[in-house]
Amino acid sequence: GCHGSAATEAGVVELNPPRGTRDFPPEEMRLRTWLFDHFREVSRLMAFEEVDFPVLESEALFVRKAGEEITEQLYSFEDKGGRRVALRPEITPSLARLVIRRGTSAPLPLKWFTIGQCWRYERMTRGRRREHYQWNMDVFGVPGVRAEAELLQAIVLLFERLGVASSDVGIRLSSRKVLQVVLDMYSVPQHLFTKVCVIVDKLGKMSRDEIEKELVSTGLPCEAVQGIIDVLSLKSLSELEQVLGSGAAEAVADLKKLFSFAEQYGYADWICFDASVVRGLAYYTGIVFEAFDRQGELRAICGGGRYDRLLSTFGSEDVPACGFGFGDAVIVELLKEKGLLPHLSPQIDDIVFPLDDELQGPASCVASSLRKNGRSVDLVQDKRLKWVFKHAERVNASRLVLVGKSEWERGMVRVKILSTKEEFEVKAGELQ
Repeated sequence: GCHGSAATEAGVVELNPPRGTRDFPPEEMRLRTWLFDHFREVSRLMAFEEVDFPVLESEALFVRKAGEEITEQLYSFEDKGGRRVALRPEITPSLARLVIRRGTSAPLPLKWFTIGQCWRYERMTRGRRREHYQWNMDVFGVPGVRAEAELLQAIVLLFERLGVASSDVGIRLSSRKVLQVVLDMYSVPQHLFTKVCVIVDKLGKMSRDEIEKELVSTGLPCEAVQGIIDVLSLKSLSELEQVLGSGAAEAVADLKKLFSFAEQYGYADWICFDASVVRGLAYYTGIVFEAFDRQGELRAICGGGRYDRLLSTFGSEDVPACGFGFGDAVIVELLKEKGLLPHLSPQIDDIVFPLDDELQGPASCVASSLRKNGRSVDLVQDKRLKWVFKHAERVNASRLVLVGKSEWERGMVRVKILSTKEEFEVKAGELQ
């Protein structure tokens, strides 16, 4: 047999794509393009520029010692040159790499977005795939929360354009500085900070007891674990100030400022403070946020935050930065549930059909000149007229252009407008 190939004894290739991946037949592709067009349009409205990177990166870019889910699911291998490479599980490290490459020549701030495929090798469960597409928006070079305020507006703009309301979806905000204050209160060493964040991010996926056990196993004293758990249940800034006092001043000031920006932008009803949000990525340093469905049935729709110290982990000068990633899966689930998915049919302007075999030449000529005028044209041959009408309906065509013998001899073609059923003859050279 053909060992190690996709072929079986009979030479039949496996027809399904690799486990955890998808094909995009036309109807799926129309939906994907529709969604990506909204991502691009919102990015344009926010004055962000599009960038792109290779899907394949050096493995070293993603190796961090924090026990994050994302780095434990690396799709990595050795290439033929003996280099350790990985399919990217996320886009931010590539972005950081490019910012460093551009060096000081690039005037800050940089406002960049990208839409790219990300890969993670994980156990397959319902709704979990090994690849997804992600819209990323990032701002480099803005130290204050104005950057977060802009990113949040982009997310809200997208929801509004898709017909999603603030009664369907909210955005939870917190700051990693909150957790930092708690750890400082109990003199927990700095190197445990990211580990704690990664564990705490599992709240909601794991029971409180399990979370406490995991925190204790990192070597945290019991009272610190209790302190962390207590703070995570806080749902208002005033409670936060009462519990943490002046220690939380910086975090509270950031959040208050962000809430006041939200009022000015007009999206205050979309956002709320929730101390349990920490996000599962090691590099976040300040404000973190995630969008959730208010029914509480779906995973986070998108998430992001500030990562002011990422560049130094790659051996460069730090630049203040923040961004978010917005996947293609959860939003489609949400839109399905709310009945907001559009019905997208193919769209063709004209169908050109020769009524006789010997009119194929003239029909090609008509199709060609219409296409040069910017119309999409399907040139159909060797079919019955009845089939052509059915086909026209199926592809949503606007007009049918019939090239018939007697008309052509007079230099004319027959046009049928499909929406109104009106028919008329036009000079072939004047058909627009």
